[in-house]
Amino acid sequence: MARQIVINTGPLITLAKMEALHVPEELPFDFLCPVQVREELDAGEKAGYERIRPKWLEIVPLDEDLPRLESATLGKGEAAVIELALERRISHVCIDEWKGRRAALTAGLEVTGVLGLLGRAKKLGIVSEVRPYLERAEKAGIRYDGSLLREVLAAVGEA
Repeated sequence: MARQIVINTGPLITLAKMEALHVPEELPFDFLCPVQVREELDAGEKAGYERIRPKWLEIVPLDEDLPRLESATLGKGEAAVIELALERRISHVCIDEWKGRRAALTAGLEVTGVLGLLGRAKKLGIVSEVRPYLERAEKAGIRYDGSLLREVLAAVGEA
């Protein structure tokens, strides 16, 4: 059984804008998201944004309602991602937003983001280069800290 990762809305949108939605399917992980993330993606689609429905993504309901404090301090999707990981005892989450990452780390979860997924894909030979994905992200208006990008590119041998 592959290791599971609970993924948030932001990374799914970023993967779509990078034209990289095929990458997670080839990674040795099972990706899950809570219903709340699916609802955010559906709301975006209704508002005219790109349709994001990867076949590799399993949508899973939470066993319990979101705690009010958690959903008040985080976005609904981020709070639900953390809650689902805790409910299912899944140690990894994929969140790009700073606030959500901090909350997940505080909850004892391991956190990765889109850049981590792309780095893993390069190390496994799934993609030959990470840089083209980063360039597409920039063209789509997705911004990463320059020092972070240099660090990621150096880690994958593209410095």
